[in-house]
Amino acid sequence: MIRSLTVAALTVASAAHAFCGFYVAGGGAELFNNATQVVLMREGTRTVLSMQNNYQGPPENFAMVIPVPVVLHKENVKTLKADIFARVDTLSAPRLVEYWEQDPCYVPPPMELYPMAAPPSPSGAIERKGGKPDLGVKIEAQFTVGEYEIVILSAKDALGLDTWLKQEKYKIPEGAEPLFRPYIQQGMKFFVAKVDVKKVLFDKKTGMAALSPLRFHYDSEKFELPVRLGLINARAQQDLIVHILARNQRYEVANYGNVTIPTNIDLVPSAKSEFPFFYVSLFDRTMKANPRSVVTEYAWQASSCDPCPTTPLTAEDFQTLGADAVPSKGAVKDQYNPAESYVLTRLHARYDKTSLGEDLVFKAAKPIVGGREFLTDGKSLEQGFKNDSWNNFQARYAIRYPWAGKVECKNPVYGRWGGPPSGTASSGTGSATNTAFVERDPARVEKLAESPVAELQVKGLKAKAGDVMRKSK
Repeated sequence: MIRSLTVAALTVASAAHAFCGFYVAGGGAELFNNATQVVLMREGTRTVLSMQNNYQGPPENFAMVIPVPVVLHKENVKTLKADIFARVDTLSAPRLVEYWEQDPCYVPPPMELYPMAAPPSPSGAIERKGGKPDLGVKIEAQFTVGEYEIVILSAKDALGLDTWLKQEKYKIPEGAEPLFRPYIQQGMKFFVAKVDVKKVLFDKKTGMAALSPLRFHYDSEKFELPVRLGLINARAQQDLIVHILARNQRYEVANYGNVTIPTNIDLVPSAKSEFPFFYVSLFDRTMKANPRSVVTEYAWQASSCDPCPTTPLTAEDFQTLGADAVPSKGAVKDQYNPAESYVLTRLHARYDKTSLGEDLVFKAAKPIVGGREFLTDGKSLEQGFKNDSWNNFQARYAIRYPWAGKVECKNPVYGRWGGPPSGTASSGTGSATNTAFVERDPARVEKLAESPVAELQVKGLKAKAGDVMRKSK
């Protein structure tokens, strides 16, 4: 089976994952955040935000600063195990599958008709008085969770907050003060999580520290993710991948353009080893054609997947990611099996300091389907997306092997695809993860795409997999 196609060994200095806050240190060293995963669970006005961050910098005390809409208390914050993020990322990531054309002369035996399973129906369920008065900064709450010493700050003006952090011996990156200003004007608070390095393991070669994932929840009418402060620690372009879990609901952004990634593209066999390169090239071309947009890569009912690079999320996973912190409603069954109603949405943005002017604001969106092995006209696979009554959209790409055996019947039936013939090994389903760190080359789309990509004016190397062989018969 193709392993999750991670490419950490291909890291380049110009790429980084975005972070919804920034790092500050007690020394004078430069700090970088280069990998963040975010999962948001939304129910009513309740948001549960889970994030995993990696830190690169000196092995001394440092802190994360994150804007939050309300004062958080200890019961709102917890640490998680890191493996849940890898599962969510793999489940929703762009995927590569292999299909073999079945014997054109095979005649399947008659099948009894059984009622088709219906899609799941919508159903509900499941002071310390610190600060410095002259600076206008106040410590609203203070507590410890795992390796984090957390304070929640309020501030009256950006310069005061900037000065307060510096007086507390944190080195604030240049240009931070103007970025504080809009958050303070909105009345937001600042979640400052100071890391006790005695509780963190650093890689001696890379200087990287994998921090315990943090989860916190709050109530707010607005559903948004603060990302502008993350640009402070950015070296160049940043990749942001946001996963959203919500009952019976897909989400997209309200304040930027929205586009779905081109899907159902057949690739040449050599793409098996180059899939991450192909995908980032496809993504970059999509962004160039749709500037200042956020790309939807996945929107699928969480109770299933097809093909599946890993198993769907379990009821325990949903509890970990926030089901225990959102209001319960409806049938008791749904509280124990939330996958029956939850939709997993994956949104992907890539930007730099000049292209991102606002934080991401999310809005509910209609269900979509696409990227499945469905024929639209009896001959062609569906490409792109279309609205439907439930969500089944994915970034799926296929390598197809035309039938290579004898054809000895009068009326062969081509175009039936499935598993490998006896004696042939299948690589299974692979996921392209950590794509922010992949070498980027837009020409790879032309070199590796067999079928056309109409949205990007890519002709494709063949009109349809297997056509060349069939014309020779």
